[in-house]
Amino acid sequence: MTEKPRIVFMGTPDFSVPSLKALIDHGYRVVGVVTQPDRPRGRKRELTPPPVKRAAEARGIPVFQPEKLRDPEAIAAVLAMDPDLVVTAAYGQIVPREILDRPRHGCINVHASLLPKYRGGAPIHRAVIDGEKETGITIMKMVPALDAGDILAQRAIPIGERDDAGSLHDKLSRLGAELLIETLPALLSGRIQPVPQDERLATYAPNLRREDEWIDWSRPARRIYDHVRGLHPWPVASTTWRGTPLKIWWVEWSDAACDQPPGTVIAAGREGIEVAAGEGTVRITRLQPAGKRPMEAEEFLRGRRMSIGERLGQR
Repeated sequence: MTEKPRIVFMGTPDFSVPSLKALIDHGYRVVGVVTQPDRPRGRKRELTPPPVKRAAEARGIPVFQPEKLRDPEAIAAVLAMDPDLVVTAAYGQIVPREILDRPRHGCINVHASLLPKYRGGAPIHRAVIDGEKETGITIMKMVPALDAGDILAQRAIPIGERDDAGSLHDKLSRLGAELLIETLPALLSGRIQPVPQDERLATYAPNLRREDEWIDWSRPARRIYDHVRGLHPWPVASTTWRGTPLKIWWVEWSDAACDQPPGTVIAAGREGIEVAAGEGTVRITRLQPAGKRPMEAEEFLRGRRMSIGERLGQR
């Protein structure tokens, strides 16, 4: 009987966990897991293991956590696992060529977009922010360039009107695990014909920066809505009120005409805080003042007076 291939799995956040669990549950031989080091989390800054580490340890799989995978010692440690296949899913570091070239079945990646669109570290957030109607999962061969390898399999799903980055993340993490398991038999038996990506169609989804959180009230209301849901539940959109930061957790939008300058408060009551946009209006329904917990707009207004005509976003 042919021995099952030795698989090294590389992943870090919650997105990666379903793929790791699916490999194990379907009888694949995962001989090691590579993930990011434990990091301080929360207000107490307690050292916290990444989700993939917890999942691997629960299944008795050895875990390796190099600070920099490109260091010669780290490369040697991974190669010592003698992988026949490396599977990555949101690992968070570039995999060096020395590792990419070793496994006889190659290195493959579970990526949360329909490549060549949204190469990079934040494809889920960016797709929602951009108002896309569809996204999906790509299983691709890994090459030294960013998410540029040949496509092995793809599957699309719609982005719903009420989807946010969190709900889409959960759908795609499950879909990624399903498509990985469906793809592996053909890959391991050599029955897949990889399809090169069309470089002319490539777009990028760089990791989010702090400035990406700020709401531009001069944009159309629909685009502001997409921006807010694309940053929910992390890292959350932001604006300012009376010079202090205000996180905006959820909004609704309307294309009704409004002649007030963008960012102007035009109503504030039980239904929320209505704000003028570049086109239409946005109603803030859930928000978080600096140093406080998230709350509904009605609760926020019970303890604070927000005057009609005030402007948000002034810095």
